[in-house]
Amino acid sequence: MEALLGYEWRSRLTAAWLIGVDRRERFRERIGDLLLASEVCFSGSAYCFALARFGTHADAEILTAYLDHYLPRTDLRYDQPAALGALLRIDAHLGTQRAARFTQPDGLWDQWVNALAHLRDHPAYTPVEWRRSTDLQCEFANSWVHG
Repeated sequence: MEALLGYEWRSRLTAAWLIGVDRRERFRERIGDLLLASEVCFSGSAYCFALARFGTHADAEILTAYLDHYLPRTDLRYDQPAALGALLRIDAHLGTQRAARFTQPDGLWDQWVNALAHLRDHPAYTPVEWRRSTDLQCEFANSWVHG
């Protein structure tokens, strides 16, 4: 897995999905570092999936750090939606409210979405929809592992 995480986005995406499906938590720090660095496109959503599958306070901290750094960047569209969906799922699982400060009315999430004209009023760009998307991915992984 470590070798796959060192290559281009396709390899990283594949590795992160496999890590998440199998809940290989020993890769948490590496996944977190890659997510925060955002070096390549497309693989960040898989990092968020892996963190959502792990579902611990440590994973919530990584996702919160990511959102703190990238949500204020209204000029960038990286993996903010996937990170928020993963954080919302972890909040529900742990009974915490870490995502609340991002999703409050006129908060960082609204500011980020509204700054990107093509996302404004897009029904898929709501916290509820990104949480639902993360839930679907995790349920798929559960059925794959246990099915």
